[in-house]
Amino acid sequence: MTTGRTGVVGLLTAGLVLVLFALAGCSATGAKQGATDAGSEKPETSIFPDDEIGPLVAGVPSRTVAALPGARLADGLIPPTNRWFSGLVFGDVSMPVFPLPLSFQLTGGGFALGVPMVSTGPKVITGGFTGAITADVGARSQVVTAYDEASVTISQRGDDGEIGRTVIAEGSPFVSFTASRDVDLRLGTAMTAATGAEEGGGGVWTAQVAGTRYGLVFDGVMNGDGTRFSLRAGQAATWYAVPAGGAADRFAEAAGHPLVGTSLTYTVTADTATTSLSYRTADGGETLIAAMPHQSNRVGGTDCSLGHYPSVYGELTVCAGPTLAWSVPRRDAAGALDLSGLDGAATERLAAQVSADVADTGTFPEDTYFGGKALYRAANLLSIAEQVGAAGAAAQIRKRLVDALDQWLEPAGCSSRTTRCFVYDPAAKGLVGLAASFGSDTFNDHHFHYGYFLYAAGVAAANDPELAARWAPVLNLLAADLATSGPSDWFPERRVFDAYAGHSWASGTAPFGDGNNQESSSEAVSAWNGLALWAAASGQAGLRTEASWLLSAEAASARAYWTDFPLDDPVYTGFEHPITSLVWGGKRDYATWFSAEPSAMLGILVLPMSPVSGYLGADPARVRANLADAAPNGYDVLFGDYLLMYSALAGPDDAEAALAAAKALPADRIDDGNSRSYLLAWLYSRR
Repeated sequence: MTTGRTGVVGLLTAGLVLVLFALAGCSATGAKQGATDAGSEKPETSIFPDDEIGPLVAGVPSRTVAALPGARLADGLIPPTNRWFSGLVFGDVSMPVFPLPLSFQLTGGGFALGVPMVSTGPKVITGGFTGAITADVGARSQVVTAYDEASVTISQRGDDGEIGRTVIAEGSPFVSFTASRDVDLRLGTAMTAATGAEEGGGGVWTAQVAGTRYGLVFDGVMNGDGTRFSLRAGQAATWYAVPAGGAADRFAEAAGHPLVGTSLTYTVTADTATTSLSYRTADGGETLIAAMPHQSNRVGGTDCSLGHYPSVYGELTVCAGPTLAWSVPRRDAAGALDLSGLDGAATERLAAQVSADVADTGTFPEDTYFGGKALYRAANLLSIAEQVGAAGAAAQIRKRLVDALDQWLEPAGCSSRTTRCFVYDPAAKGLVGLAASFGSDTFNDHHFHYGYFLYAAGVAAANDPELAARWAPVLNLLAADLATSGPSDWFPERRVFDAYAGHSWASGTAPFGDGNNQESSSEAVSAWNGLALWAAASGQAGLRTEASWLLSAEAASARAYWTDFPLDDPVYTGFEHPITSLVWGGKRDYATWFSAEPSAMLGILVLPMSPVSGYLGADPARVRANLADAAPNGYDVLFGDYLLMYSALAGPDDAEAALAAAKALPADRIDDGNSRSYLLAWLYSRR
């Protein structure tokens, strides 16, 4: 359920060894986000390339349902919705963004930056924008001219053309400005020449602000009071913050090699999914990278003893560049519960219940969120009915599911009706379902919505190539909206997924002072599970591998920052709950967009308890602790059905207790994406 929110595969064969996809980012203005400049690593494989997607886009109606806000974006770039920096781009006022370990914001004539000051309270951990250092270059306007996996390039412009370009990046402690012409820069805080720097010359300059030492390296000329300096065309200036335990000289030296872009590779093996982010400098010199807590299982022998920064996520550790690589456990996709161990009584009970639930299934909703959840529910009823031998119920729900998907996935459907169909938005470069809900027409929550469609189709077409072929024209567009890789004129690369953070962002334009956000981490995981199931059903090996990586990465970050973070980490001192239900770039909340109920805080992090949700049970003791916080008085609460299912992850005895409690659970506590038969089947499968 996403009411009131803005931010709500393993199918590879056993023994599969390394699968590698190298995906380079954009570092020059161009029509395609993901295009490469000279010397960049080019993608080895594209997923949903233009020659495949173009004809599919031509087959659906083209329409802008809701215009995006005005954007500070160069002509030809695909609008960067659902990004960590979307708030910088969209809207009348540019919002702060959080390229950790720094915070950053555009100002009237330039920009401001600083290390967030982290504070922990009973229900929120804050680390908002800190404008410790300001730089005014005399800009009259500022636009994003390039973006890639982790970096953004911003052009500062005057009335007579470009003044210079600034590069920021997730994981980078540096902000670099390169002059396009001779320019004078004004600083809001006076800086002092460091040892060895000549008064009035370039070199290294520093300032102490709110307990943090900031540095500036440049090749131009500084004026007498340390608040104004000059650059000639082609010269660069780089600002940075020295971390606790960091060597100032090491940071000053690295600052002399301005960052120009980043690129991504990922690998999937039988046991792990590995993400590698590479940071490219203008001259190939050394850079430094701040690693987040979920990146602790680093690979490649990188030196990560170079200091640490505070953040709302926990301590960030500084590593030597140019590449940061880490592994997480591989999670296998799943489209059905394993009911093979049921005894006769359980099988009989489930057969009766699934038949009743199928008979009681009402009209499917017309919007993409609740309509998608209804399809997901039907797919689970189908798999249960088939496994317990309820042939009549299976045939009935299969027909309803296939008929509904046939309608939703008719390419030209929106030419003749206003709901249960999809259009392509040529301005925003994405697929929009009608009826839109929760802001999906401005690209909120697409992965939450479309993941249900992909799951339902993946289940229904798993052994039916004819169905998969019939649905592919529109389902591949849904998948492309979320998971395009490589250059594209039609969609951004992996619209919602942030490789550095390891998770997705839910808001399309992020009009918030705390950055972008995501609430339902479990629906994000479910989305990649659905993507993997559709990839398997439709025989798309590259998409299947990408989905495995996305699923594994999202599940690891979901546990690291939403449900299973280490309570003994100092950042949680004073925080009174074991979960954070709403994660932002600049804060983490014990709150939801739609309810103040404790059960809602945890429920939104576990629904829809799909067959892949076993990742939530890696720590049984934490499952019990989370439930004690969310439902201390039992399960007759909002999302009580999902919390009962979650409780079963703590062990067989817990599953037995949940089965007993499920008998008394009122019907109105069964969510619209769930059913009593699926609730019981889940609990039986965990005994």
